[in-house]
Amino acid sequence: MADVRPFRALRPRDDLASQIIAPPYDVLDETAARALAQEPRCFVRVTRAEVDLPEGTDPHCEATYHKARENLDAFVSDGLLVEDRRPTYYLYGQVMGDHEQVGVLAAASVAEYDDGGIARHELTRPDKEDDRTHHMDVLDAQVGLVFLTYRPTDRLTELLAELSSRAPAWEVTTEDEVIHRLWPVPLDRVEALRAAFAEVDRLYIADGHHRSAAASRIHAQRRTEASSGFLAGLYPADRLQVLPYNRVISDLNGHTPESFLEAIAMAYEVHANGPDTPIRRGELSMYLDDRWFRLIARPEVRSFDPVAGLDVSILQDRVLSPVLSIDDPRRSTRISFVGGIHGPGALEEAVDAGAAVAFHLYPTGLEQLFAVADAGEVMPPKSTWFEPKLREGVVVRRLSSAGRRPQAQGTGRPR
Repeated sequence: MADVRPFRALRPRDDLASQIIAPPYDVLDETAARALAQEPRCFVRVTRAEVDLPEGTDPHCEATYHKARENLDAFVSDGLLVEDRRPTYYLYGQVMGDHEQVGVLAAASVAEYDDGGIARHELTRPDKEDDRTHHMDVLDAQVGLVFLTYRPTDRLTELLAELSSRAPAWEVTTEDEVIHRLWPVPLDRVEALRAAFAEVDRLYIADGHHRSAAASRIHAQRRTEASSGFLAGLYPADRLQVLPYNRVISDLNGHTPESFLEAIAMAYEVHANGPDTPIRRGELSMYLDDRWFRLIARPEVRSFDPVAGLDVSILQDRVLSPVLSIDDPRRSTRISFVGGIHGPGALEEAVDAGAAVAFHLYPTGLEQLFAVADAGEVMPPKSTWFEPKLREGVVVRRLSSAGRRPQAQGTGRPR
């Protein structure tokens, strides 16, 4: 049973949503964040508040966290963000090319997260967990969505179709040509959604392990009703688009291209002049020495184990670690990760610019993610890349009732 609750959102004034919503904080470097902040109403001023401080300011210093709080308070006092009068759910949809997805924005249960009812598949880094905890604490609000997924049910599929058939409160096309839409759920449909989620056996974290861990730490300190939930976007697994998370390696660890090909042939059948994109699981495409190779995992290295059988695990365990001496990809400076949205061209460019080799993987499937999480295991780092990304500033969830609450302007919203 999934405990998924409505909440009173602070959200952009409908006519200003296009100026406010921003890419996730962790996909932006400082240069990109400062460029977005040229729009003074962009929410990056809350998620990356160093943009309002001198260049080179540490994003984890106290001044940055307190500037974020100052900016959030200003967004509220200036009426850029307004708060609904009564708790509800929100539907958040994205359209990217031929792909369309619609999910529910809600407060997920910290207790379910703590007891494993919300399944995880990644380890967290203490420094990133500390950062998200302090950011949430100083802001006294949750501003970033934890991306959750679930096995679809007929009732939730019906409700999402019904509720998204109405006109949205706003529709925005962002700079990457993704269409974003928000639907506040009518108050008379809130209980139907709550009951439908109660029939879901288990929720899974797709992305946002550090945010959910931070929410757990905040609740351990505060023990309030508000802190017992965390801001989440819940999407049915059959509507999500998972892309590969590809690898670029800076050097061949002393190998020549010829000796490297010989070494990896222990784990893979190596075929020259292969495609730049793998076509099935158990295969990957490798760019080396100005050519693409098709690599097919040999039967003896495949596994039915939910973790060891992943393509990213086979690559790590049979090539990156034993051949290239990259034992800890989380900390190695010799490996970089490229989201699948950038395509094989980005891998070619990286190698042509001086890297040694690049690997284009087949996407990890959600059923594989579920199997790993259900087994209580963790996936290798950077195993999945979801597109389109959920924007920040779409909704904000307060952790206390302090502060001014401007009344809404506009129509069609359950303020």
